[in-house]
Amino acid sequence: MSTINNIEKQKFLGMKGMVFFITLMNMFIPLSTDLYLPALPTMSAYFGVSASLVNLTLVGFFFFFAVGTLICGPFSDKYGRRRVLLVGSALYTATSALCAISPNVYIMIIARILQGIGAGAMIAVSMALIKDCFVGRRRESILAVVQSFSGVAPMIAPVLGAFLLRITSWRGAFVVLTVAGAACFLLSFLYQETLDEEDRVAESTLATLGKLVVVGKNAGFLVPCLIFSLYNVAFMGYIAVSSYIYVDQFGLSAQMYSYFFAANALLSLAGPMIYVKFFSRSDKKKLPLVCFIAYIFCGAALLTVGQLAPAVFWLCFAPFSLLGSLTRPFSSNMLLDQQKGDTGSASSLINGIITVFGSGGMMGITLWANHITGLGTMILAAGILSAIGWILLMRSSVTVVGVKE
Repeated sequence: MSTINNIEKQKFLGMKGMVFFITLMNMFIPLSTDLYLPALPTMSAYFGVSASLVNLTLVGFFFFFAVGTLICGPFSDKYGRRRVLLVGSALYTATSALCAISPNVYIMIIARILQGIGAGAMIAVSMALIKDCFVGRRRESILAVVQSFSGVAPMIAPVLGAFLLRITSWRGAFVVLTVAGAACFLLSFLYQETLDEEDRVAESTLATLGKLVVVGKNAGFLVPCLIFSLYNVAFMGYIAVSSYIYVDQFGLSAQMYSYFFAANALLSLAGPMIYVKFFSRSDKKKLPLVCFIAYIFCGAALLTVGQLAPAVFWLCFAPFSLLGSLTRPFSSNMLLDQQKGDTGSASSLINGIITVFGSGGMMGITLWANHITGLGTMILAAGILSAIGWILLMRSSVTVVGVKE
């Protein structure tokens, strides 16, 4: 299958349109969460339920987003990328509209679960499209572009969410998501299939899902995927409680919280570009280890001085966010290189594992009464475990294509 032909056949989208389409799909996760984060405290009061119950709209979304990625990636290898995109974007659009009109928190949770499955379909296929259409350093550069511009979503989403709260209720956030889903559905019609018939999985549907096991048995893929996913435990823990830290613990307004959140997201946007500009040719064995060790210092800083003031908290957490985003183009490209075929299944496992870890972080952070202490502990543990895991991997006999043969 020629990546050049896959770009040329996009008579409606072209290369720039494909990059935009892939970037838009990668924005759906931060948009689906960060847009309504400023409204979480008010939603608890609106529905008359506890904050932990409202948080299930976040946790349920992420858990079933993982389910969606695991199912839809292999399906895209069997039925083609376009069919899965059309179904996934349609489901996302419909359930976003249901969220906007939910009469109680329980319907909201169900709608968010279905919305997560639709988002999972789009994200799983988006990474497969990158491998379908780009190779080598071009793919790494495209990953950086996609991940950087995708970082615009978490930067503007909470600011937009806070603005929407001033002119409408929390329901306005889900109206915006409905419009975004409809736009993705339209682009899915314009997209021309990039997986040729002869390259599709011929086995039964059950056997197609079994490709996940085949990919998972590849230690060169699975072990680094687990190591890099540890970052998401702490980062998604932050997503889940950041509004409570800034609004409830530090006493800031929803608007001021959105500025702190957006400033952190700006660093996440810059990380992939910094990697391509300065670190893409660096030692691939040492770079992740340096970042993991830096995580440890960030966690220790949060535990010691993170509660002094909102600016101090931000300064302790921001380097962790920057370094995690800096390693994303490298880790994503490296993981895609480990698997020659079954691209959809590989994409599913990457996103599924990352999301499961993130969901665990979102649930785990609630175990701490003091969220800053919990977050600092998570970052410290992520740094220690990632560093140890990477050192052991580099010293093992496991082949990691592009890093150690």
